[in-house]
Amino acid sequence: MKAPWWMEGVHFACQPNCGRCCDQPGGIVYLSPDDAQRLADHAGLPVEAWLDRDTRQTLDGRFVLKSRDSDGVCIHLNERHQCSIYAVRPQQCRAFPWWGENLATPGAWKATKASCPGIDAEDALLVDGQTIRLHVFADRTSTKGFREWPVPKRRWKR
Repeated sequence: MKAPWWMEGVHFACQPNCGRCCDQPGGIVYLSPDDAQRLADHAGLPVEAWLDRDTRQTLDGRFVLKSRDSDGVCIHLNERHQCSIYAVRPQQCRAFPWWGENLATPGAWKATKASCPGIDAEDALLVDGQTIRLHVFADRTSTKGFREWPVPKRRWKR
């Protein structure tokens, strides 16, 4: 099997005061149960109260971060285009730009690069393929999301 095109690494560095990955109206940030717990702890709220305040549910019931009513962008993007929860941001946000759909083909990556100044930026570092792979899996986990809290334990069939 041929290795993905990005396995040799890709140059990237998040750019100060950019926020382009967060300022798209209608963008969706899926949350994992770990994200919900971490963000609720950061806000000093029980998870249920934090979910009521800062999230909404998609048509299929998965929890996602709310967007601002005024412009449809993430509620945590401030006026300087900085993430107000950067240190505890959801894993889907941490994984950007290493989302499966962005890496699917060199053409998809080129389209992502057109909107992300951190890709191949002057100060960009080489991100190795194994690190990229971890981000891809983290994004997949987030996208699965969760639909109720507390998250039910899985029951394994024997």
